[in-house]
Amino acid sequence: MIIDCHCHAGKGDGLTGPWDTAAPLRKYLTWADQAGITHTVLFAAFHSDYAVANRAVARIVAAQPERFYGFAFIHAIHDRGRVTALVREAVEDFGFVGLKVHRHDARISREICAAARAYGLPVLYDVMGEVSTVELLATEYPDVNFVIPHLGSFADDWAAQLAFLDPLTRHPNVYTDTSGVRRFDLLEEAVRRAGPSKVLFGSDGPWLHPGVELAKVAALGLSPTEEQLILGGNFLRLIQTVRRSPRYPPRIMAGTPRGYPGDGVITDPWLAGGTDQRRRTKDQ
Repeated sequence: MIIDCHCHAGKGDGLTGPWDTAAPLRKYLTWADQAGITHTVLFAAFHSDYAVANRAVARIVAAQPERFYGFAFIHAIHDRGRVTALVREAVEDFGFVGLKVHRHDARISREICAAARAYGLPVLYDVMGEVSTVELLATEYPDVNFVIPHLGSFADDWAAQLAFLDPLTRHPNVYTDTSGVRRFDLLEEAVRRAGPSKVLFGSDGPWLHPGVELAKVAALGLSPTEEQLILGGNFLRLIQTVRRSPRYPPRIMAGTPRGYPGDGVITDPWLAGGTDQRRRTKDQ
């Protein structure tokens, strides 16, 4: 079994580039078959309404449930206040097994992390080089597993990828995937320092060739047991924690003192009045 943990599918509603326009699977599936990839994790292309996009992905997954897993794409700002509803639909109705968040949309929020915790979902979060955030996520949500793709930077940011190796190694709930990693020496170092149990195979299809991305895993020269962890074992272990009903109802309360992390009340001062101005000030 070989599981590609990182593939987009369906239509976006933008015209910026392929990433928000369309993610057709026809060529990808041919390439995956040729490479021996048996299963693929699908999530939407960039979209202005992920409720719509996630439902489209759900239809693709439902058409071939023996081949596909689904992740719900969430926008931390546009979906604020409805994250729990989106996640509930994705998990309870669609059978999805994880969340996808991208810094290109917005920084991940406590609302998203709370929903992931409630349902036991792994979160694939592209930090776009902001690897310092990983330290906060890992310590604030030690019971949520975070997969940081591309060793922290699809933009081939050597400094960011090198810096990411430290939290990847230290935190048991931080993982990475192999998709789009061009600096092979850093991928080797990630496996050497963090171990093969912290790395997942991903392609970032359908735009990157899954067979080419898969070749990098073979080039690591691991034992069959270690290689199988990367090719599917680690992903299957991460989704074992998924619950079809929440452990507690996650809530976000703006402008109030932080609740105890385990009680289902997650607070975020940045959700209080003047959020946009506060966020701009914080980013400066």
